[in-house]
Amino acid sequence: MQLTGENLACVRGGRQVFSRLSFSVSRGEALVVTGRNGVGKSSLLRCIAGLVRLAGGQLKLDGAERETSVGEQAHYLGHQDAAKPSLTVRENLSFWSQYLGAGVAAIEAALEAVDLAPLAGLPAGYLSAGQRRRLSIARLVAAPRPLWLLDEQSQARLAELMRGHLASGGMIVAAAHGPIGLDNPRELKMGLE
Repeated sequence: MQLTGENLACVRGGRQVFSRLSFSVSRGEALVVTGRNGVGKSSLLRCIAGLVRLAGGQLKLDGAERETSVGEQAHYLGHQDAAKPSLTVRENLSFWSQYLGAGVAAIEAALEAVDLAPLAGLPAGYLSAGQRRRLSIARLVAAPRPLWLLDEQSQARLAELMRGHLASGGMIVAAAHGPIGLDNPRELKMGLE
């Protein structure tokens, strides 16, 4: 499986964010997207996820299901947590698992993986910011996808999950200002044009 972007361009708010951007990442690899604030790292991830329309170029995921888009085969973990405050931790994770087409069997394993099992019955609104972040990370485990898109994520627990995802043949594209806890990831440097 390989994700390839060829001559990608993105325009947001009438401003060219990036253009002529090309990259590839294969099964078992991580690609860390670096660069100054404002060069389009988050916009690139949002384009790959299908949340922002590309202004040009071609994005494809070879070796994946042809009937679904690249975004449908990816997990996007951005700055916001997408947790419903009135639902319990388990109910939030159950919703996302069912919505993403996964079974409920993985929910308990996901809660254990991020140390939220003791809080599973607590409404998400009572969680700290760090616990809400871990609830978002639990979606990566509960509903497997071949491609993880991670925007400014850096914590030891996530690094362990990322290593496991790569070892099982998954791919990661991560926007970061610093190390993400992986040994020797490939790097895509972005700059203002």
